[in-house]
Amino acid sequence: MTSAPRSDLANALFSELLMADQLARNRLSKVLPKGMELSHFGVLNLLARQQAERSPAELARAFHVTRGAMTNTLNKLEWAGYVHIRPDWDDARRKMVAISPAGRAARDAALAAISPLIDDIAKTLGEDRVRQTVPVLRELRLRLES
Repeated sequence: MTSAPRSDLANALFSELLMADQLARNRLSKVLPKGMELSHFGVLNLLARQQAERSPAELARAFHVTRGAMTNTLNKLEWAGYVHIRPDWDDARRKMVAISPAGRAARDAALAAISPLIDDIAKTLGEDRVRQTVPVLRELRLRLES
């Protein structure tokens, strides 16, 4: 009998996470610069933060998407001039992706566009609650990744 309340709690947790994810994606998509998708921002943000080239396969793993989906995103980013894709000098079968100066500027513009929304939500929730929530969400993500 004790499993029912625990199951209800787990269901409530995942229901809230899934709904929050959907709402956050919807609101963020609306404020991103024209033509930029969340997937584009995610790749540009990762490349800007890591300041290193990555292979398409590494990026696909990082975002838990198929190589085909990542190739599609990278093609759009390359067409926009936001990334440079070159052959891997050590393995001609692979490619390497780097953020371009235009990509860094687009990422910064996107970050400036979404920051007020994110800041407002964090302010509404309160700094202490956000600080308590982040480790729980991080642990949940790490468990789901393994």
